[in-house]
Amino acid sequence: MRGTGFLAIWSDIDPSDLSDYRYWLTREHTTERVTTPGFLACRVFRAMRADIDRFFILYELEALEVLDGQAYLARLNSPTPWSQRIMPRLNNFVRGGGGIIARAGRGEGGTILALRTEQPLKDAEQLASAVAACDGVAAVQIGGTDGVRTSVPTVERAMRRNEGSFVGLVIIEALDQSSVRGAWRKVTELAPDVAPSSGDPELYQSIFALDARTTEPG
Repeated sequence: MRGTGFLAIWSDIDPSDLSDYRYWLTREHTTERVTTPGFLACRVFRAMRADIDRFFILYELEALEVLDGQAYLARLNSPTPWSQRIMPRLNNFVRGGGGIIARAGRGEGGTILALRTEQPLKDAEQLASAVAACDGVAAVQIGGTDGVRTSVPTVERAMRRNEGSFVGLVIIEALDQSSVRGAWRKVTELAPDVAPSSGDPELYQSIFALDARTTEPG
């Protein structure tokens, strides 16, 4: 990830709306976002599950101040007709943005874990370094949300139902599923208060990416 800010979004979509959602996401919405000043890139991931169509979207921001900046708020208060059709159909919507407080490793992995926490992470730098050292892990990002900037009332926000939030974010990017699971075990060992050892983590696979530099004219 580049920049010091992030915006992370989870949502589910019904199978009947999946095709429309994917077209909207890849042919309009992400382009609209990354052409907004302060947005550097967007990556879209899909949960590796057969029972639900769940997506995770990660936006890389120059800084957390972009979240309530004039340019982004103008977008949020002027949704396109296509966005007006899609937004009310998103289920289990969770959104949070803030600043990156620790990172380790380099590059990007095609299989990731995106863990939301309900409390700030202690010793984030130490945790990121330890997890990044696990076999098959490409990079680790740890962030903290800015609740005030994330919860600004907008037209888009009003169109969604029961929007969820979170306090902290841990993203582990790896080469394959076994590597992510190995890294998860390290997280549960070092940070059991935010990552209980029971249950398998929900994994995601990269399906789409868009860099703001590729949308610049010329």
